[in-house]
Amino acid sequence: MHGIGNDFMLLDLISQDIRLNEDQIRMLADRRLGIGFDQLLIAEPPASPTADFRFRIYNTDGSEAAQCGNGARCLTRFVRDRGLTTKTQIILEAKNGNIECKLERDGNITVNMGPARLEPEHIPFLADHSQISYDVEVMSPLNQCGEPERVCLSAVNIGNPHAVLVVDDVADAPVNRLGPILESHKRFPDRANVNFMQILSRSEIALRVYERGVGETLACGSGACASVVAGRLRGLLDEQVCVSLPGGKLDIKWAGSDADIYMIGSACRVYEGRLHI
Repeated sequence: MHGIGNDFMLLDLISQDIRLNEDQIRMLADRRLGIGFDQLLIAEPPASPTADFRFRIYNTDGSEAAQCGNGARCLTRFVRDRGLTTKTQIILEAKNGNIECKLERDGNITVNMGPARLEPEHIPFLADHSQISYDVEVMSPLNQCGEPERVCLSAVNIGNPHAVLVVDDVADAPVNRLGPILESHKRFPDRANVNFMQILSRSEIALRVYERGVGETLACGSGACASVVAGRLRGLLDEQVCVSLPGGKLDIKWAGSDADIYMIGSACRVYEGRLHI
C-alpha cells in the first residue's frame, strides 16, 4: 500500500502468527532482492481494551518506529479491506500512544495525530530550555577541518522526533547533504526525521523529508504535521495548511497550543500476495 507515495508492506498478525527479525525486515525492504518498502506495518491484537488494533512500524534498517501518519491511514484501510473490522472509526495502539482514525465518506482518512510535544526532554533534543527555533552546528564529513555550519531549525515531536528547516526552494534544498547529518546529530539522541519546508503561502507549503532509518521519502505524515506546527509557531502559517510532498498532498489542521493535530489524506492498495518465510 502507499499513502501519497510513502509505501508500505502490511502484515495481518491477527489471523496468523509470524515473527520477523531485523535481518529479515532488511531483506524484505530491499527493492531489488526483496519486496521493497519505506516501512513495514503490522496489525496485531491490542494490549489495551480501549484500542481496536496494535499498530507496529519498522523502518527499512529493521529499527522500530513509534509513529507514522501515512502508515496509520494505510493500516486503517487494510484492516477494513481484510474484513478485520466493520468500523469507520478505529483506535490504533501505537508505541507512543493511541491514534484515532476515521474513514471519511469521500474515501479519505482522517488521523488524529495528538498534540505536538515541544519540550526538549520529550522530543528528545538537547537544549537548556524550549524555543521556537534553535541554532545547531553541523560539520560535513568531508570538511572536518573547516568551520562548522550553523543551521536554524525547529525541534518537534509528533510521535517521532523531527527537525524542521525553512528553505527558499525545496527543489534545491540540501536534503541529501544535511539530512543524514542532522538525522544522527548529537543533539537528537534518538535520531530525527529531517524536514525541509518551503512556505508557498499562509495556507500551503512544499516539503521534502529525510526520514530516520529510511532516507528521503516521497511522503511523511508526521513530518507534514511537525512542519505545520513549526510554521505556525514562527507565525508563518494559518490553522489549516495544504502540504505538497513529492508523492502528493495532505491537509493538516492545528489550532495551536495543546490542541490535537489532524491529518487528512488518501490510502491506496497496490497489490496483495503470499510470502513464504
